[in-house]
Order: sequence, then C-alpha cells, then structure tokens
Amino acid sequence: MQQLTTSQGTRISFDRYGSGPPLVLVHGSFTTHETNWEFVKPMLAERFTVHAIARRGRGETHATQSHGVMDEAADVGAVLESINGPAFLLGHSYGAHVALAAATEYEPHIAKLILYEPPWTDIAKPDQLKKLEQLAATGQWDRFATSFFTDTIQVPTEELEEVRNSELWPDIVADAPASLGDIRALNAYDLDLARVGGLNIPVLLQYGSESPQNLFLTEPLRSVFPDARAEKLTGQAHEGMTSAPEQYAASVCRFLL
Repeated sequence: MQQLTTSQGTRISFDRYGSGPPLVLVHGSFTTHETNWEFVKPMLAERFTVHAIARRGRGETHATQSHGVMDEAADVGAVLESINGPAFLLGHSYGAHVALAAATEYEPHIAKLILYEPPWTDIAKPDQLKKLEQLAATGQWDRFATSFFTDTIQVPTEELEEVRNSELWPDIVADAPASLGDIRALNAYDLDLARVGGLNIPVLLQYGSESPQNLFLTEPLRSVFPDARAEKLTGQAHEGMTSAPEQYAASVCRFLL
C-alpha cells in the first residue's frame, strides 16, 4: 500500500499493482479497495498498472467525518496528479459519483472514464435514512447493511440471503460505519448534470441487466455526455465485478484498450 497527502492535508492510501497503462479504481460502499476488486484483480493486473484507492475510512486513508463527494473527488485528483500521464478512471456505485466528480475537476489527467451504476443522489428516502441512522446509533451494523440492501437498492430477498450466508458478508458489515458516511455524503450532494455533461473524454456506462434501472443514472448520463456508450452486463446486477469477473474484465478491457 502506498500513501500520499493531499493539499488539504488528508492522507490517502492506495494499492498499486500490475503493469501496463495506469488505471485508477474508486470502490463503492459496503466494500473496500480490496474487496470491491478481489475477484477481478488478477485480470486487471495483467493489462494495467492499477491504483486501487482506499476511500475515506478504509485502508490507511484518513477516516474523516462530514466529508462530501467533492472532498473524495479531490482525493482521487491527488492520485491522478501523482501519475505520469493521463490515466484511465473507473468508479463503482457511490465511487462512480466520486470518479465523475473528479473527472469534472481533473479532466486533463484522465484518458477514459468508466462508471458502473452511480445511483440517484436521493436513492435513500427520508424514512430509510431515519431508520439507518437509528440502527447506526445503536451499533446494529448487520441490520443496517440488511436494511440498506433491502429497502434502498431493492436487492431481492433470495439474493440477499445468499450473500448473507456467504464469506462476503462479514466484510460488508465491517464497512457499514464508513458506508454511513457515503450515504450521508450522497444525500447532501447536488449533482449538476449539465456540468458533468461538458466532459470531452470517452465514457463507458456499465449496467447490470438485473439491476432496477430506475435507481441509477445510466440513461440520464448517457443523454448528456458528448462521447458515451452504455454496455449491459448480462445476467448481472450491481456487483458484476464480483459475480462475473471475467465478463466484467472483458468489458473494461474492450473499452479502455
């Protein structure tokens, strides 16, 4: 793991591995710079020099309070600026919002951008937020994660039970406190579609065929970007890099290379 300190004094950590053109990864919520890319890592490392950023509260990155999407975008920008030459940038879920915000501020440092299902900023409704805050206040992180997946992103019960009974669930629950910060930041974020639509870099919008498309910004973003395409991950939902790593890596490589 490598570290750098931003101009704001925030310590950012990231894993660097592989060889090839630089690729910066920005993980989503309920996951980390390790678990988000665990299954796709070997395939990406064969083709890219990967910089997998640990967002705030993960790895050795500062666990700040009350930070926003733009704060984390500045973290990504600091990593981009540390790389020699333009890099590819990829973000998943909440991390896709961070990556997109970083692209608007650091466009000259980015060659191509991939976004996998950034959610609407108001995806967590007021009653859901209230319930999540109550569960967090009493340290009920297992119920917190279950509630988020069930009520907010509408994971089917059978699919969620499969995840809860897998080896993935303890890591998901462990990330719940940091993910609460993501949920708060997203809820407070004012996304300007017109502004992000001014990006003049190629953009790939990945989406799962099984995801509820009304929860995510794939179509609104495709309509505003001057150079964008959308690609369906067949048979997958919101975690294609975990559930179908070969398919996911092939999608990434087709677009970037």
